[in-house]
Amino acid sequence: MKDRILAFLQNENKSYAQFAEEIGVQPSGISHILSGRNNPSLDFVIKMLHRYPSLSADWLLFGRGSMYKVVSQPTLFDMDIPAGKPAGVDGYETQDAAPSAVEASSPSMEGQDIEEVFKTAGIEPETGSKRLTRIVLFYSDKTFTEYRPS
Repeated sequence: MKDRILAFLQNENKSYAQFAEEIGVQPSGISHILSGRNNPSLDFVIKMLHRYPSLSADWLLFGRGSMYKVVSQPTLFDMDIPAGKPAGVDGYETQDAAPSAVEASSPSMEGQDIEEVFKTAGIEPETGSKRLTRIVLFYSDKTFTEYRPS
């Protein structure tokens, strides 16, 4: 189990001191578990599963399945992920989604006029009574860029 705890900490990019503080145990206890001196107690496992509800108990205890539970309700950022796959949140591994029409037709929009990007992608900023007011692009590093037609 110590190897799985270590893998979890690496996946979450946490030091054992941060982890200890988050689950409410002494850093020395984490150190003893990771060194193999002590085995994790039931209380430790319960605290860990309570603090990280997306963590799979089956994986943590027995090494079966994936590290994270399957997401049943996708969020805004998970829309391109097929059902039954973990989401791209909190350290889940994801595959890149298929490129959108804008990405497929224009690999890099940097430096391009937004009106030209619309035309290249076949998007009409104005259609009848509807008028496009903004486009927000979300990036894998959890940042975004907002475009507004001029």
